[in-house]
Amino acid sequence: MLQVSEIYRSLCGESLFSGRPCTLVRLTACHVRCVWCDSAHAFNGGHPMPVPDVLGRVRELGPRTVLVTGGEPLLQPAVKELLQALLDDGREVLLETSGTLGPRSAVRLDEVPPGVHRIVDLKAPGSGLAPGVIDWAGIAALGPGDELKAVLADRRDYEWARDLVREPGRLPAGVPVSFSPVQDGLAPADLAGWILEDGLEVRFQLQLHKVVWPGVERGV
Repeated sequence: MLQVSEIYRSLCGESLFSGRPCTLVRLTACHVRCVWCDSAHAFNGGHPMPVPDVLGRVRELGPRTVLVTGGEPLLQPAVKELLQALLDDGREVLLETSGTLGPRSAVRLDEVPPGVHRIVDLKAPGSGLAPGVIDWAGIAALGPGDELKAVLADRRDYEWARDLVREPGRLPAGVPVSFSPVQDGLAPADLAGWILEDGLEVRFQLQLHKVVWPGVERGV
């Protein structure tokens, strides 16, 4: 059984799949509280749904690409069953996760079914989270079929992420990295300029859904 916050059809707003039509399955609950979180409505509430019912709703909505997110989806052990069911149904499955250490009952990154595209956050200092919560071991196990993203609030965040990218062996080889600015925080042009000035081999991205549907918090 899963606790589901919402399921809807939209466009992927972030990641290498940005702009692709998808069905978004947002699960309830999160064990961290990022300062700039834009999905706090998923911290609580929602409604229980068995995996077959979630799969049925995904089929009704249509898109082949499915994004499972939260909250923090790996807090719910049944998410493994859901991810595998989506794969078995022929879906392209994306998992967006905070890249942080959770309770013992949480699903580890290396327990995610093979074939799922893991989109993992790098929590910069501006998130308000302590450095010790980052799951560096899980991040190290990512492969070329996955990706890392850093949401950056200011120059300090940028330099933190830049140094991670530059330090040999700090991040897993072959895993794409993207940088994006906190909306209404860091100016996109500033971040783009820093990336170009430093010659970083990272991808600049904006949260596309916030550009297309400004001011809308749910269902986009």
